[in-house]
Formats: sequence, C-alpha cells, structure tokens
Amino acid sequence: MTVPAASRTAFPDERLSRRLSRSAALTDGVTALSDYHRWFAACARRSATEVEPVPLDELAGWRREPGTGNLVHDSGLFFSVEGITVERPGAAVPRWSQPVINQPETGILGLLMTEFDGVAHFLMQAKTEPGNHNGLQLSPTVQATRSNYTGAHRGRPVPYVEYFRDASRHTVVADVRQSEQGAWFYRKRNRNMIVEVGEPVEVREGFRWLTLGQVHRLLALDDMVNMDSRTVLSCLPLTGAGLEDAAPPAADAFRTALLRSCGSGADEGVHSVGEILHWINEARSTTELRVRPTPLNQITGWHTTGGRISHDSGLFFDVMGVRVRARGREVDQWTQPLVAAGRTGVIAFLTRPIDGVLHVLMRAKAEPGHNDVVELAPTVQCTPQNYAALPAAARPALLDEVLDADPRRIRFDTTLSEEGGRFYHTRNRYLVVEADDSVPDDHPDFRWVTLRQLTDLLRHSYYLNVEARTLVTCLRSLLTAPQ
Repeated sequence: MTVPAASRTAFPDERLSRRLSRSAALTDGVTALSDYHRWFAACARRSATEVEPVPLDELAGWRREPGTGNLVHDSGLFFSVEGITVERPGAAVPRWSQPVINQPETGILGLLMTEFDGVAHFLMQAKTEPGNHNGLQLSPTVQATRSNYTGAHRGRPVPYVEYFRDASRHTVVADVRQSEQGAWFYRKRNRNMIVEVGEPVEVREGFRWLTLGQVHRLLALDDMVNMDSRTVLSCLPLTGAGLEDAAPPAADAFRTALLRSCGSGADEGVHSVGEILHWINEARSTTELRVRPTPLNQITGWHTTGGRISHDSGLFFDVMGVRVRARGREVDQWTQPLVAAGRTGVIAFLTRPIDGVLHVLMRAKAEPGHNDVVELAPTVQCTPQNYAALPAAARPALLDEVLDADPRRIRFDTTLSEEGGRFYHTRNRYLVVEADDSVPDDHPDFRWVTLRQLTDLLRHSYYLNVEARTLVTCLRSLLTAPQ
C-alpha cells in the first residue's frame, strides 16, 4: 500500500467507507481471534500490576492546596481535584456542589491503521490502568495526557506517539477534539485521532493488529474494550458503503434498518441535519446552567472520612487514593487520586425503525463539565440507585422503559468500564434496545436521529458525549454481528 508523501485528511468518502466495511466484516486478520485470546491472557499474566487503596493524605507527590483544600500535584501538571457549585434554575435539583477532576491539558487518544492483504487493521494495545476492576483491557495505540507524552512523569517515552504528534507523512483519517464525562470532569477534552500509515511499523510487546470486525466482536465481552478505544472508534467515517457486499445481513428487520440508517443521507431521517443542529444550538443557548469553581474545602454535602471524600448520603461517588506498582508502564510506581462511582450505571439507546431506517432517540443533555453546556447523550444515562436521594421529578425519563424492556428487544447488553486512569472500578451497563409502543414519538429534550447523522456529527467537536460515542461504536458492532 502506498501513501501520499504529504499529509491528508481523509474525509468520509465511498472508497474509505468500503475499506472500513470490509474490515468490519472480517473477524480473522493477521491475528486470529483464538490467537488473540491466548495473547491477551499471556499479557495479563505478565502485567503484574498492584493497586492498593490509600488515604488521600498519603499520596506521595500530591498535596492539599493552602486555603482551598484542592488536591494538586507538586509539579503543577497532570490534573487536580477541585470543587464546583452548579445552579440550574427550574430543574428538579436546582443547586448542588461536588468535586470534579480538572485536567486542562489536551491528551491524545490515537489509533494507527494500516492494510494487510487489502484489509484495514488497527494497532491495539493491551494496557492496565489502576482503576480497571479486571486489570488489563484493550486500549488504542496511544492513550496519553500531554504531561505524559511530553515527559513530565520522567518515565519512558510513550510508544508510537510520534505518529500522532507529527502526521505529516501519513494520512489522517480522523482528528477531532472530544469531551469526556461531563459529570466528573471540568471541561476535559482529548484529541481523538486515527492515522493511516503506509510503512512497516514495529509491533512492540503488548500490541496487536486487529480488524475492525475483531474489535467489534470483542465489544460484546464485559470490560474488554476500554473507553478510550470506544471513543476513538466512534470517530471512524463508517457510512455503510460496501457493507452489503462485505457482509450481507440475514433476514432480520433490525439489521436491515440499521444498515439503511448507517448509509442514509444526512437529510433522510425524520429530522434533517439542519433541524438537529438547530435543536442542539437552541438547547445550548437557552439552558441556564451556571457552574462556579469552588474551593474543595467549601463544597456542601460532602465530607472526608477514612481518607476519602464522600457524599453525605453515601451515594453518587467518592474521591479516593491509590498506590500503584506496575510492570511495563512508562513509570513503574506512583500514587494518585481516582473517582469511584461504586455502583453500576445504565446507559442505553432506544431505537426504532422509521420508514425502514433505524433511528436512535438522542437526548440533549446539560452537564456541568461540558465545554458548551449541552451535548447529545444516550436516551438514558444514569446510576438508578442515586435517585433514592433525589426528588422524584429528577428520575430520568424513559429509565423504566429500559429497565423493564423485554429481553427479546435488547440487541446489545454489555458491562463496560470507564477510563481506568481516572476512575476506580467504575462500570456501566451499555444497552441497545428496540423501543416498544410506550415510547413517545417526540419530546422537547429528545430527537430521533439516524446513525449516519451521528457519524456526520462526530466529524466535529463536542456534539456527542463520551457515553453516546461508546454506544455508537456498540451499535455499529451489530452491523456484522453473527446471528
């Protein structure tokens, strides 16, 4: 395969989509799935990571800032744990305070792509993060904060980061800044990149080339594909071209409607893309959400007990500390704070065929950490147990429709971890559910959107939140899923 000498951005076109479709249809590549599982198990045996919970005040290299009580690193880099006060007049919960992670630098989440025998492969990494409840997970080629890839940790260089810091000799398939969890980060963003290379790449220990179809198959396994991989994969311009030839769907109405949704034109949904953009901008312009930085030692409703910060109700999340000893990382040992949700959340797309095209019910959701107030979120995104401490009016719309769904209507159901570099054993149950007749056709905070329209929005920053991006990747995995 040859690549132009000058860097190019490969915007969605039929040829690229056909190449991605072929990769999505194949579950055997240069690595067979059976060989992958043996390799992954061997990596797990070698990883030997020890994670020990410790009180926040015993974190080496971290300190409480005088006056504010904010938890900061001695270097002034990496991230800090601070407080915010949120006001949303007229909402079921009009005011609250909470800790947040403040990480103003932009990291790189990058996937290398190349062809073997005419099939696109992606260089995936078996990587352990301190917060992963099962240790090892499948990560993108590069997953690094700016502090890490510029050497602030004084550790070993981040493998392969040079392909993303200087892509001038390669083809940029995707490059877009995206947000992370708006409930726990304050305006966090990462650069999601996919770079295609046409030259030989040394495969280091802990890395393997996989087809898109292989990664899609692995998504069905609990806690296998990590959050960073899921968000980068969502940015692929997979528009459906070539899918019918690569993997003809079985006689299944859902799969047929999904294929049409992936390949439909931007204005072939129940709402045009212009109407969707107008709806998002209207929500961003009219939603009153005031977020004020607040010293961590002045937030209300929270307390420090047993070396961790917890809510007075015992719900929501904790901020805790860990001591890490790791083999094969850029740094062998360190300490850091992590956010621990403690309870498994529920994140779901409700779907419905409209005129033979599958639509997804998206919510315009305001979260305090978003860069632009509102982003498109899944139909349901919550931790149900937390509503025991909140007014009944705060309970999310359509949560019961998801929790009570007939199992025959559930098309995807896997428990996946959130990013283990910042979250401790924090997991969500991700679902794709066919809506029944109880789900309304319209609602001020929701719109029915096609998968192609979501793909087009993902070419731009801050339109889909990280939970929605995970579900886009999960939904695409059903395009060629075995029957």
